[in-house]
Amino acid sequence: MSTGVIIALIVVVAVVLVAAAVLALRARGPQHGGSLKRRFGPEYDLAVARHDGDTKAAERELAERVRRHGSLHTRPLEPAERKRFEARWNAAQERFVDSPREAVAEADRLLAELAGARGFPDGEQYEEQLTALSVHHAHHVEGYRRVHRVTHARVDEARDGGGAGTEEMRASMVEARALFEALMRPARHDGGDVRRRTGTEAGDPAQAPAPAPAPAPASTPAAQAPHGWSLGKRRPKES
Repeated sequence: MSTGVIIALIVVVAVVLVAAAVLALRARGPQHGGSLKRRFGPEYDLAVARHDGDTKAAERELAERVRRHGSLHTRPLEPAERKRFEARWNAAQERFVDSPREAVAEADRLLAELAGARGFPDGEQYEEQLTALSVHHAHHVEGYRRVHRVTHARVDEARDGGGAGTEEMRASMVEARALFEALMRPARHDGGDVRRRTGTEAGDPAQAPAPAPAPAPASTPAAQAPHGWSLGKRRPKES
């Protein structure tokens, strides 16, 4: 092989390496931030606000969350566990009619226990558990944050108008329900039977049914709320 050919090959290889390096740098820049924004959704905006608009600092925080909890694999719930969690959530919703603050506190405890049962950090480590949940359920974790905040608000703040009122507690329960349903759904690696039961892909929040213990009565109006009844209203008696 002549010297000219060898030099030409070296030049070609150098050009290819430089081009690859440029592409890698571009991918590491805006695309990295874009992927975090897509993954975390509202949590991305909260992180940016918490860092006073510093997107780089927010992205470092979110990337660290993914590094610590991104490989977490949830464990499936046993049928008996699933029934207990469903019964407790429905009881908490019914309790909201007469004792909204106690119902929200039960929802807070229930989400902590359910997340722990699925393999997330223990509920005693609230911040760590919330961080792990934000990696895998970023679009629903705010509901848990809200019921936890309401639960730990002082009673005198609510009495003086500075704490959570009934409407705020109602909204927190409704939002927390989304995380409850997400945690109750089997993950793809759990080998659950969601496709067989619903005809949809596992993990599709728009298609998966609410984990109600029984179907609504035939006389329920078509315009009924998605979960069969609204918080703040007594469940209608079955005929």
